[in-house]
Amino acid sequence: MKKIKTGIIGMGYIGESHIEAVRRIGLCSLAAVADTNTELAKSKAETYGIEKCYNSVDELLADPDIDAVHNCTPNFLHTQINEKIIRSGKHLLSEKPLATTYKEAQYIAELAKQYPQVVAAVNFNYRMNPMVQEMKSRIANGDIGEVRLATGSYLQDWLLYDTDYSWRLEPEVAGNSCCIADIGSHWMDAVQHVTGHKITEVMADLATVIPVRKKPKKQTETFTSAVPSEYEEVEIKNEEYGAVMFRLNNGARGVYYVSEVCAGHGCYFNFEINGSKASLKWNQEENDRLWMGFRDDDNRFIIRNPNTISAEAKPYTQLAMGHPEGWNDAFKGNIYAFYKYIADGGKGKPLFANLDDAAYIVKLTEAIVESSKKRMWVKVD
Repeated sequence: MKKIKTGIIGMGYIGESHIEAVRRIGLCSLAAVADTNTELAKSKAETYGIEKCYNSVDELLADPDIDAVHNCTPNFLHTQINEKIIRSGKHLLSEKPLATTYKEAQYIAELAKQYPQVVAAVNFNYRMNPMVQEMKSRIANGDIGEVRLATGSYLQDWLLYDTDYSWRLEPEVAGNSCCIADIGSHWMDAVQHVTGHKITEVMADLATVIPVRKKPKKQTETFTSAVPSEYEEVEIKNEEYGAVMFRLNNGARGVYYVSEVCAGHGCYFNFEINGSKASLKWNQEENDRLWMGFRDDDNRFIIRNPNTISAEAKPYTQLAMGHPEGWNDAFKGNIYAFYKYIADGGKGKPLFANLDDAAYIVKLTEAIVESSKKRMWVKVD
């Protein structure tokens, strides 16, 4: 079978994660990388033995050998670059968000419908952890009964100090949200994905915990912790903390909170779904297991086992039981789902987040920001 030739735009932290994932997938081969930082692009190309290296989006899209493009650039570039990729006729895998505003996200989602030959996805990678797929399968099969409640959190500490800085704090680059758009979006997508229900109303409290930060004068990568020797003090507008109450379209209620200033938490992402018969809970830091709770029976852990896992989850687990699969395996699994869908001719409903799914997450983010400002419930039409 002919391999799908891949190009990746953006060589920051997440771009390198895409490189490593693509190199593990047999359906595709990494043919090119691109970044406006020429030296950075050359360095990554040399490190990973990638044949072609470009310093612009247009150069990469002009390469007739490239079949699919990953957009790993900062948020404010997503609309422009995603539009270019779709119009080029190449398949698109974009990092989230699809765009920084719902108006732009809706535009991109509708544009993609004019190019039915293009497979387009947004990388909400937690979907493809095998135990998240197992949770989805068990809920769909009625194992917990009617979904009644959804709760959880996503906590990190990479913005704990005033010397920590990221472009995600800048509305001009990231859009009108930091932690809700960054990690809250993953939480909302995962819960909607496993329950099959949409969030339709929100009530939020967002906070900028550190109102002034020391912005380094030299560029730094995400998750680095070095204190800058040269900096300028800047006012922070985007939030590093958010709590959201919500209602699902089946009448269920929920609440979650997210923060990037919680010491000791690198990637503490968890959610619990409570049904009329049982509950299911998953924690990314112990992602090889599900907790299942009962009122009239013993609670139990369901350990990831390729021999007993559901048929829906089986394609996204490879290692034998007891050999932990981690964040990078789920990341690879989501990208594998994208390429498998292309290889299969784009038939049926994909498991990865399509552009309509991703546009709705942007809409939810805007509603949450509005709710926090107005101190009221906001409906999401």
